[in-house]
Amino acid sequence: MKSLAELKKQAWEIREANFSNEITFAYPNKTVPISFTGSECSLNCAHCGGHYLSNMVPLDKAKAVLKARGATSCLLSGGCENNGVVPLSKQLDFIHSLNGKYRLNTHLGLAKSEEIKQICSLVDLVSFDIVVDQETISEVYHLPYTAEDYKHTYTLLQKEAKSVVPHICIGLKGGEIKGEYQTLELLKELGAKKIVFIVFIPTKGTTYENRKPPELEEVGRVLATARIEFPDIPIYLGCMRPAGKYRGKLDLLAVQCGLNKIVIPTPPAVSYAKEKNLTIIREEECCAL
Repeated sequence: MKSLAELKKQAWEIREANFSNEITFAYPNKTVPISFTGSECSLNCAHCGGHYLSNMVPLDKAKAVLKARGATSCLLSGGCENNGVVPLSKQLDFIHSLNGKYRLNTHLGLAKSEEIKQICSLVDLVSFDIVVDQETISEVYHLPYTAEDYKHTYTLLQKEAKSVVPHICIGLKGGEIKGEYQTLELLKELGAKKIVFIVFIPTKGTTYENRKPPELEEVGRVLATARIEFPDIPIYLGCMRPAGKYRGKLDLLAVQCGLNKIVIPTPPAVSYAKEKNLTIIREEECCAL
């Protein structure tokens, strides 16, 4: 098995061969995250427990916040119903009212065919959290689904959405690396035009509150492998990742592993990008957009 240093070297060489000398740092001030369910979620997932919905703007305040912030885009999301679907289709009139005025990124969860068709015609992008490990699906989401269900939904989205961006949470199963490489294998089979990685955050009040984030070396191995296996598509590090010293080391790893975009990068990543003479591009919207 190759060392992390060897993987990083290979990943960086692949980045240099396939991309321009640029890196994008995203500061998504112009994207407003809107929860269609307020603070409610029926799943009580082990890693979230609905906690992160409190950081989103509830539907009844969304238009005022969009105007006040001078937003150019929205993330339309919310909690899931018992079937793992984010019920955006119940508010189609609201989505219609945003269409053409803002760029729209959405989370639909494991939506069904008709819901996907309805919403994809109105939005620019669907972000899809893809998981293939059965233990993770059961333990984290408490859902009676399998990898085949995630594969089926992803293929439906590929057919109907203008763009679908798979998201992989490294260490989702309480900080354990389990299924991430199999997810990359599935995406190689099905195809992906870009990939967003996020990293498990131990969160107070959740089932996993006393767990630890995944080991940084293991995270680096996943990121480098993704760059190697997907040599010519953009790969991003999204906003959901641990804070503190861990984040600084993680962000540095992301640059070293040849990723193309990082959301709100920490100083070590910025310094390394400058050291490598990368041209820094600044964006102000959700990274997937």
